[in-house]
Amino acid sequence: MAELATIARPYAEALYKASLSDLSATAVWLDELAAIGANAQLLQFADNPKVTAEQVFQLISGIAKSKLPTTAQNFLRAVIDNGRLSALPEVAAQFREHLNKQNGSSDAVVYSAYDIDAASLAQVSDALQKRFGRALNVSVKLEPELIGGIRVVVGDEVLDTSVKARLDQMKVALTA
Repeated sequence: MAELATIARPYAEALYKASLSDLSATAVWLDELAAIGANAQLLQFADNPKVTAEQVFQLISGIAKSKLPTTAQNFLRAVIDNGRLSALPEVAAQFREHLNKQNGSSDAVVYSAYDIDAASLAQVSDALQKRFGRALNVSVKLEPELIGGIRVVVGDEVLDTSVKARLDQMKVALTA
């Protein structure tokens, strides 16, 4: 999806530069818009030639959990007017990269078969920060097929201590 990354880059950079005064608030509403913009039915609705840009804007702003600030509204209108609604998730990802670079941190996704309580997540987060040697913004996603354990993805690095990974290793060892 290099094309999508290329399309998203100028939007992410412009938004980052325009919102230097309040990056964390921008990240919150941008992540929300990205989640909305990733919906296949919404994209299909927006691509309908009978639907106006204003209707798409009203729908998205109505779905948003909180009232969008003026900056968010202007950004969303620009994205819709230019037909780049499908690039919103990539814009959010690239914006997050700029934000992480400034903060000296990285995003870490912990995949787990079960919910992780706050105390356990704090312990895992501390251990991961020591392991990777940098501050991490940890988020958790459920992936029941892991059976147990966790798999951590930080950028292009993966740490997999799941039961599924161990079973796969045993399968390879037994069939070799």
